[in-house]
Amino acid sequence: MNQLIHSTSPYLLQHAHNPVNWYPYSEEALEKAKKENKLMLISIGYAACHWCHVMEKESFEDQEVADLMNEHYICIKVDREERPDVDKIYMDAVVVMIQHGGWPLNCICLPDGRPLYGGTYFPKQNWLNVLNQVAAVFAQRKEYAFEYAEKLTSAMLEMSKIAKNEQKLSFLPEDLTHIVLDILQNTDKEWGGQQTDRNKFPLPSNQLFLLHATFYAKKYDFPTQLQAQATINLHNTLTRMALGGIFDQIGGGFSRYSTDKYWQVPHFEKMLYDNAQMINLYAQAYHSFANPLYKSVVYQTINFVEKELSAPEGGFYSSLDADSEGVEGKFYVWKKTEIEQAFLGSKWEALTASFCTFYRISDEGNWEGANVIWATETIERYCHDLNLPEFLAEAENMRKHLYEIRSKRVRPALDDKILTSWNALMIKGLIQASQVFSEKKWLVLAEKSGEFIWQNLTGAVPRGISKDTPIPIRLFRNYKNGEKTIPAFLDDYAYLIEAYLCLFSANMQEIWLERALNLWHYVEANFYEETTGMFFYTEGNPAEIVRKYETSDDVTPAACSVLAHCLFILHKITGKSKYDEMAQQMLQNVAEGVIHKTYWHSNWAMLMLKYVFTQYERVVTGENAEAFLAEMRQTFAPDCLYFGAEKESEIGLFEGRFEAEKTQFFVCHDQTCELPVVL
Repeated sequence: MNQLIHSTSPYLLQHAHNPVNWYPYSEEALEKAKKENKLMLISIGYAACHWCHVMEKESFEDQEVADLMNEHYICIKVDREERPDVDKIYMDAVVVMIQHGGWPLNCICLPDGRPLYGGTYFPKQNWLNVLNQVAAVFAQRKEYAFEYAEKLTSAMLEMSKIAKNEQKLSFLPEDLTHIVLDILQNTDKEWGGQQTDRNKFPLPSNQLFLLHATFYAKKYDFPTQLQAQATINLHNTLTRMALGGIFDQIGGGFSRYSTDKYWQVPHFEKMLYDNAQMINLYAQAYHSFANPLYKSVVYQTINFVEKELSAPEGGFYSSLDADSEGVEGKFYVWKKTEIEQAFLGSKWEALTASFCTFYRISDEGNWEGANVIWATETIERYCHDLNLPEFLAEAENMRKHLYEIRSKRVRPALDDKILTSWNALMIKGLIQASQVFSEKKWLVLAEKSGEFIWQNLTGAVPRGISKDTPIPIRLFRNYKNGEKTIPAFLDDYAYLIEAYLCLFSANMQEIWLERALNLWHYVEANFYEETTGMFFYTEGNPAEIVRKYETSDDVTPAACSVLAHCLFILHKITGKSKYDEMAQQMLQNVAEGVIHKTYWHSNWAMLMLKYVFTQYERVVTGENAEAFLAEMRQTFAPDCLYFGAEKESEIGLFEGRFEAEKTQFFVCHDQTCELPVVL
């Protein structure tokens, strides 16, 4: 047993009985390294990570390895999901050293925390060699070690710099063509997603940008060829992912990524943040194109989250492991004989061959002797081409039957910590889906989660919007067993502010706007850097060797880009120009990346669209506001924000816009409104 035994993180608890004398990342561990003048070994992973489990079994559970680690190093285990601030720093260091990163992430540092050597997964013998060699360098060549660490830290500091761009925004409508082409050039034209022959990740922000870009391209008569290219690419990616093994064809929900370019074989871990974003993406895609496959994905994914990741008290858990019974993917894959046995003697027996052909199930298997269930065309097309109406009618019931059989297997482990930022993404996805499909129960679920976070992960619960002296409210990142232990980072604040603004728009309850403003004022006071106009990822930590910004949109949108979107919306709601000025400054600072590296700035690019093309606020006041707003939302219109109030309000957007016993509809843009329509 080691120092991790008192942790709440499921990942840290997995290592609590290693012979390695692990410490959690803490002042105690950092001070111990300095006091004893010992190297630190910072090992970072997460509960659902397959290769983290492999390295634990091979090395961290091995007494020989543990003895060497304990002798020469202060060993620190980090859950990257709880401490993304630590992960970001040492991931940058490893990327500088070996040009790529991943998990497990292992970084050896000087006693003051500056990185010296690092990598990802190491087989046991390689790991022993690294431990011996770096310890020898530190013992025998300290001057060299400190000189190298200083150069590495300088490189990391250079990477983190952002200059304030004093030039006003100069984006033009023509830039949309260039930006869309930049996305398309980095896309696999046959299988969708990024161009790669290895691990392929869903990047929802990229697909959302293409979806919004096609809307503007059509509305403003951009070249037909550009519209067609973007639309074809978008449909191809969404369809391939929905049919692939990355989407659980039996139980719903998306795995972390595909290990091939075909979306066939997933890395089987399932993360809340992926599924939350995919719900939002596919709901918006259905809203635009009314493709029934997209609707099915939304319903199946929400069903998966409700069954597998929902906490009884109202939040959502973090993830399901990739492994069960110590084997990656064992819960999800099938032998062909298992499929045949499942349908033997049932009304579906005669359809077994069709099922196996469509889902590419074979005797030899399509992955390591077993079968990942996946498809390469829609079932409607397959059954139409082969005239198989019976299979089309029964395929869903056959999948449900396999689900019942699969549910009796040993399940993957659940990471049951609740993280603020990931829950906020889920709230946003549920709201989007509830509006597109008129499913009130999903909005209720979003409200329940939003209330849970406020009650359990904030430092105080004030009432009433304080217009002149707003009350800043501190947020926490994690919740487990009734405890919140880690102060929130910028993504927690930004995502939750966005989620609360979505709730305010969806149910017209001003309490959500109040809470968004409370959180915003804490962010402004504690994360803002006036010299750049940007926001740091952390409040500030004396142990930080680099204080970073988060500006690149990756598998999740950058905290700064989400916050800039929030400021844009707050400006529309309150009329306060300060919010708009701050959003524009942030966008100006990353303008070069938006234009020339759009693939990693796609959420920023969506904000850019809002400054290039006319945006509208559709405001309804009066007793029937909710019903009229629901009707207006049936049209896909990413250039519109919707707000409503059924009683008098002092909020800028509603002030002076009520008339007794009347429902009024206002269309506003560029801080002016047309004459109201009385409904």
